[in-house]
Amino acid sequence: MAGQVLRLLAESDQSLAVAESLTGGTVAAELTAVPGASRSFRGSVTAYATELKHTLLGVDAELLAAEGAVNAQVAQEMAIGVRRVTGATWGIATTGVAGPDPQDGQPVGTVFVAVAGPGARKTVRLRLNGSRTEIRRESARTVLELLSSQLRENARRQDTEQNGGI
Repeated sequence: MAGQVLRLLAESDQSLAVAESLTGGTVAAELTAVPGASRSFRGSVTAYATELKHTLLGVDAELLAAEGAVNAQVAQEMAIGVRRVTGATWGIATTGVAGPDPQDGQPVGTVFVAVAGPGARKTVRLRLNGSRTEIRRESARTVLELLSSQLRENARRQDTEQNGGI
């Protein structure tokens, strides 16, 4: 999936940055394992501690205090923040609970993944089962799939607009 995402980004001369919490750098590692990743991958922020989500990525401090870090709006603000901080075309983010214990009133397996890009913002809530490793792996896979879907949708929309479509 990382190779496909990087290919789509390169084809459209776009870039990507990643904000990770529960995945702890897994998404960035998958992206940088692909030869030529530097053409489109700008960098990442692993904001594991809640206060770093605010200080590094600009997530609203009141939101974090009221709702905790495992929240759809937090995921979206992380994606927006990493995009802003790095100057990337696209930002993606992961936040959630991989276990072994619940966090912020959320059970283990609750994950939010988000994408923010030109004219596109999407956040998905996941309810995952499995070990800590499986939850983290599935979270990383899903955020890359979400981005891939958004990139394909944006490309179709631009093709339609350029060809005088609806």
